[in-house]
Amino acid sequence: MASFHFDLVAPDKLLFSGEVDQVDLPGIEGDFGVLADHAPMVVLLRPGVISVIVGGAAERIVIFGGFAEISPQGLTVLADNASSVQDLDPALLAQRVAETEDKIKRTEPGSAHDRELERLDHLKTISTQLETATRH
Repeated sequence: MASFHFDLVAPDKLLFSGEVDQVDLPGIEGDFGVLADHAPMVVLLRPGVISVIVGGAAERIVIFGGFAEISPQGLTVLADNASSVQDLDPALLAQRVAETEDKIKRTEPGSAHDRELERLDHLKTISTQLETATRH
């Protein structure tokens, strides 16, 4: 399998930089995979789990939104915030869920309210994915 260069950058650190076989991303319009020679594009990312596959082994990284740029040079993800699954503080995730639930209570019905409901759904999906991963 052909490899390509992948960089994952969060505001405070470079989480990953290297050659990979595949990267699966949580796009705002649905999950998708990137392989070598993928068509160039820029994609908004929702909160979710990125799977980075190198030599058949997968590393999972949680992101809280951002965007991805796919180019002939490879893939770059600029994440709003990110953490490896092992380093993710469950209390931080629970705090984000609680903050979003509180914001929903204070937001009038409309597009802002809908965005917060969608964000809450994404955060709960991350929580479920992480619980599933720890059981296997």
